[in-house]
Amino acid sequence: MSRPLADRIRPRTLDEMVGQRHLLGPGMALRNIVESGNIPNLIFYGPSGVGKTTLANIIAEKTSKKLYRLNATTSGIADIKDMVAEVGTLAAPNGILLYLDEIQYFNKKQQQSLLEYLESGDITMIASTTENPYFYVYNAVISRCTVFEFKSVTAEDIVPAVERAFRVVGEENGVTYDVPEDVAYAIAQAAGGDVRKAITTVELCSMAAGAGEGDPPVVSVGTALIEQITAKSAMRYDRAGDDHYDIVSAYQKSMRGSDPDAALHYLARLLEAGDLPSAIRRLLVCACEDVGLAYPQIIPIVKSACDIALQVGLPEAKIPLADAVILVATSPKSNSGDQAISKAMSDLAAGRSGPIPRQLQNKHFDGEDQEVKGQFYIYPHDYPNHWTYQQYLPDALVGTQYYEPGPNKNEQAAKAYWDKIKGNK
Repeated sequence: MSRPLADRIRPRTLDEMVGQRHLLGPGMALRNIVESGNIPNLIFYGPSGVGKTTLANIIAEKTSKKLYRLNATTSGIADIKDMVAEVGTLAAPNGILLYLDEIQYFNKKQQQSLLEYLESGDITMIASTTENPYFYVYNAVISRCTVFEFKSVTAEDIVPAVERAFRVVGEENGVTYDVPEDVAYAIAQAAGGDVRKAITTVELCSMAAGAGEGDPPVVSVGTALIEQITAKSAMRYDRAGDDHYDIVSAYQKSMRGSDPDAALHYLARLLEAGDLPSAIRRLLVCACEDVGLAYPQIIPIVKSACDIALQVGLPEAKIPLADAVILVATSPKSNSGDQAISKAMSDLAAGRSGPIPRQLQNKHFDGEDQEVKGQFYIYPHDYPNHWTYQQYLPDALVGTQYYEPGPNKNEQAAKAYWDKIKGNK
């Protein structure tokens, strides 16, 4: 079975790589490091299909060290021991270059087994990961490495790779592929920043497009074929990975930032992935945290919309959720409630508390140690406007103010009412 097209046309030089200009453009730090030939321990972090493995291969070609390739999903301590056994021998006189893919799947013991050799320079490691290394790689390993973040590749940058892939597969098949610019761009855009996915799409097109006509044969690749092959392929999503957390973060921040269009975009990405629970959870949180007391009626409204979404399920759930997302995004905002409870919990965590005032306790019997008998609770409803002064906070916190009314109309109206009742100025 032949190797996949994406592997057959993998770039062999820095100039052949697409994207990552912030790392590999002229004068950029990582390009200078690679061209110097003095390779330190590196961690490449970023989504799949953006050039991490390709760059590691290019670096391996530039070094005189013996190359070891390990994938942390299938390798273990025994593989590390086999590699370490060659350190300082004639099998690896110049040391070892280890390319460790998916390092996040190595446990702490496995990662620590490399530390001594990374420190001494006997092993130079290039590790790659699709997850944030500061969460998944142990600090002792990170401190011995330099981390470079790879970005999703833009559609504009992927287009040349698509065109090159059609040329190569055409030469292999003995045909010419007629690919209009808009079709090449559609393939690049549908890849969602993943160059490998775009090349795989080209390979599928070459299989599905037929033998062509003429001598030599010409095969026309149109948008209809691309739409069939790339349906639902453009979105990255992993419910346990960075992509998930990036999407739900952008979703809530767009609602908080009062941008209904962006909020709907991220809602659509969640629903396309079938992640109804995350869409609902963040929507409920945003209604309480970010709209809150500026429009308190929104909380039961959004809760009802979420209940409807759960009851009808996908795909119809998109309708009540879209209504609720637009409502949250376009409503006035206040985080005064969130700030107030955060301040109260900070005081509690710092030990600022104290006994509950006697008049608020749920007691009906005074012990012999109680100097002043009686609870002395004042019932507010017995007084004009259903309010009279009494102490509610513990003695240690008297005068503390957690809640600061927001500048919105709703909270300012409530403030004005109670200022008048309580005689505040």
